[in-house]
Amino acid sequence: MPTDSDCRIRAAVIESHYPAGMSLDVVARHPVALVEFPADDPEQALRFWVGVLGVDFQEREAGEGDGWQTHLGQTELGVHRRGAGPGDRFSLPYFSVHDLSAALRRVEELGGSVIHPRPPWAICRDSEGNPFALMAAQQRPRAQ
Repeated sequence: MPTDSDCRIRAAVIESHYPAGMSLDVVARHPVALVEFPADDPEQALRFWVGVLGVDFQEREAGEGDGWQTHLGQTELGVHRRGAGPGDRFSLPYFSVHDLSAALRRVEELGGSVIHPRPPWAICRDSEGNPFALMAAQQRPRAQ
Protein backbone atom coordinates (compact mmCIF):
# COMPACT_ATOMS: atom_id res chain seq x y z
CA MET A 1 0.00 0.00 0.00
CA PRO A 2 1.56 3.34 -1.03
CA THR A 3 2.19 5.77 1.80
CA ASP A 4 1.30 9.47 1.74
CA SER A 5 5.00 10.16 1.20
CA ASP A 6 5.05 7.83 -1.84
CA CYS A 7 2.05 9.65 -3.31
CA ARG A 8 3.61 13.09 -2.72
CA ILE A 9 6.85 11.96 -4.42
CA ARG A 10 4.92 10.62 -7.41
CA ALA A 11 2.86 13.81 -7.66
CA ALA A 12 5.99 15.99 -7.48
CA VAL A 13 7.71 13.99 -10.23
CA ILE A 14 4.64 14.12 -12.45
CA GLU A 15 4.17 17.85 -11.86
CA SER A 16 7.77 18.72 -12.71
CA HIS A 17 8.22 16.50 -15.77
CA TYR A 18 4.88 16.39 -17.56
CA PRO A 19 3.18 19.43 -19.13
CA ALA A 20 0.02 20.63 -17.40
CA GLY A 21 -3.00 18.75 -18.65
CA MET A 22 -0.98 15.97 -20.29
CA SER A 23 -2.60 12.60 -19.85
CA LEU A 24 -0.43 10.10 -18.04
CA ASP A 25 -2.17 7.33 -19.95
CA VAL A 26 0.40 7.75 -22.73
CA VAL A 27 1.38 4.10 -22.90
CA ALA A 28 -0.64 0.95 -22.88
CA ARG A 29 -1.73 -0.55 -19.58
CA HIS A 30 1.13 -2.98 -20.07
CA PRO A 31 4.00 -0.73 -21.18
CA VAL A 32 6.57 -3.55 -21.30
CA ALA A 33 6.75 -4.07 -25.04
CA LEU A 34 9.68 -6.49 -25.22
CA VAL A 35 11.94 -8.48 -22.92
CA GLU A 36 15.10 -9.58 -24.65
CA PHE A 37 17.42 -12.41 -23.62
CA PRO A 38 20.99 -12.58 -24.94
CA ALA A 39 22.37 -16.08 -25.26
CA ASP A 40 25.74 -17.72 -25.78
CA ASP A 41 23.81 -20.65 -27.29
CA PRO A 42 20.67 -19.17 -28.90
CA GLU A 43 19.28 -22.57 -29.91
CA GLN A 44 19.46 -23.76 -26.30
CA ALA A 45 17.87 -20.51 -25.10
CA LEU A 46 15.04 -20.90 -27.62
CA ARG A 47 14.41 -24.48 -26.44
CA PHE A 48 14.40 -23.22 -22.85
CA TRP A 49 11.87 -20.39 -23.36
CA VAL A 50 9.63 -22.44 -25.65
CA GLY A 51 9.67 -25.26 -23.09
CA VAL A 52 9.05 -22.99 -20.09
CA LEU A 53 6.48 -20.61 -21.60
CA GLY A 54 5.06 -22.60 -24.51
CA VAL A 55 5.45 -19.67 -26.94
CA ASP A 56 6.63 -19.71 -30.54
CA PHE A 57 9.60 -17.67 -31.70
CA GLN A 58 10.10 -16.65 -35.33
CA GLU A 59 13.12 -15.14 -37.01
CA ARG A 60 12.97 -11.41 -36.52
CA GLU A 61 11.49 -9.26 -39.23
CA ALA A 62 13.14 -6.21 -40.79
CA GLY A 63 13.62 -3.49 -38.18
CA GLU A 64 13.51 -5.88 -35.21
CA GLY A 65 17.24 -6.61 -35.08
CA ASP A 66 18.95 -10.00 -35.18
CA GLY A 67 17.63 -13.15 -33.57
CA TRP A 68 14.16 -14.50 -32.87
CA GLN A 69 11.05 -12.96 -31.38
CA THR A 70 7.50 -13.80 -30.44
CA HIS A 71 4.75 -11.93 -32.26
CA LEU A 72 1.84 -12.30 -29.87
CA GLY A 73 0.57 -8.72 -29.95
CA GLN A 74 1.39 -8.18 -26.28
CA THR A 75 4.67 -8.22 -24.37
CA GLU A 76 7.03 -9.83 -26.86
CA LEU A 77 10.05 -11.98 -26.00
CA GLY A 78 13.28 -11.90 -27.95
CA VAL A 79 16.41 -14.05 -28.06
CA HIS A 80 19.63 -13.02 -29.76
CA ARG A 81 23.26 -14.04 -29.76
CA ARG A 82 25.15 -12.43 -26.86
CA GLY A 83 27.48 -9.63 -27.97
CA ALA A 84 29.58 -6.85 -26.50
CA GLY A 85 27.11 -3.99 -26.91
CA PRO A 86 25.20 -2.32 -24.07
CA GLY A 87 22.05 -4.34 -24.75
CA ASP A 88 23.83 -7.57 -25.58
CA ARG A 89 25.08 -8.78 -22.18
CA PHE A 90 21.98 -9.21 -20.01
CA SER A 91 18.21 -9.35 -20.31
CA LEU A 92 16.48 -6.02 -20.84
CA PRO A 93 12.90 -4.90 -20.52
CA TYR A 94 11.87 -2.56 -23.34
CA PHE A 95 9.22 -0.05 -22.29
CA SER A 96 6.96 1.40 -24.97
CA VAL A 97 6.67 5.21 -25.05
CA HIS A 98 4.83 7.46 -27.49
CA ASP A 99 7.55 10.13 -27.69
CA LEU A 100 11.03 8.60 -27.49
CA SER A 101 12.87 11.94 -27.53
CA ALA A 102 10.79 13.35 -24.67
CA ALA A 103 11.17 10.14 -22.66
CA LEU A 104 14.97 10.22 -23.09
CA ARG A 105 15.03 13.82 -21.85
CA ARG A 106 13.01 12.74 -18.79
CA VAL A 107 15.44 9.85 -18.14
CA GLU A 108 18.30 12.33 -17.87
CA GLU A 109 16.28 14.94 -15.94
CA LEU A 110 15.40 12.29 -13.35
CA GLY A 111 19.01 11.20 -12.80
CA GLY A 112 19.24 8.33 -15.27
CA SER A 113 21.45 8.08 -18.33
CA VAL A 114 21.03 7.29 -21.99
CA ILE A 115 23.70 4.73 -22.89
CA HIS A 116 22.97 3.86 -26.51
CA PRO A 117 20.34 5.87 -28.40
CA ARG A 118 19.44 4.09 -31.60
CA PRO A 119 15.92 5.12 -32.68
CA PRO A 120 13.39 3.59 -32.61
CA TRP A 121 14.88 2.36 -29.29
CA ALA A 122 17.49 3.39 -26.73
CA ILE A 123 19.37 1.56 -23.99
CA CYS A 124 19.32 3.49 -20.70
CA ARG A 125 20.15 3.20 -17.00
CA ASP A 126 17.81 4.34 -14.27
CA SER A 127 18.84 6.58 -11.37
CA GLU A 128 20.19 3.49 -9.54
CA GLY A 129 22.22 2.19 -12.50
CA ASN A 130 19.78 -0.55 -13.60
CA PRO A 131 19.68 -1.12 -17.36
CA PHE A 132 16.45 -0.88 -19.35
CA ALA A 133 15.39 0.18 -22.82
CA LEU A 134 12.78 2.53 -24.23
CA MET A 135 11.21 2.00 -27.61
CA ALA A 136 8.92 4.14 -29.70
CA ALA A 137 5.36 2.84 -29.52
CA GLN A 138 4.16 1.16 -32.66
CA GLN A 139 0.65 1.84 -33.77
CA ARG A 140 -1.05 -1.52 -33.98
CA PRO A 141 -4.40 -1.84 -35.70
CA ARG A 142 -7.24 -2.40 -33.22
CA ALA A 143 -9.21 -5.60 -33.51
CA GLN A 144 -12.77 -4.98 -34.68
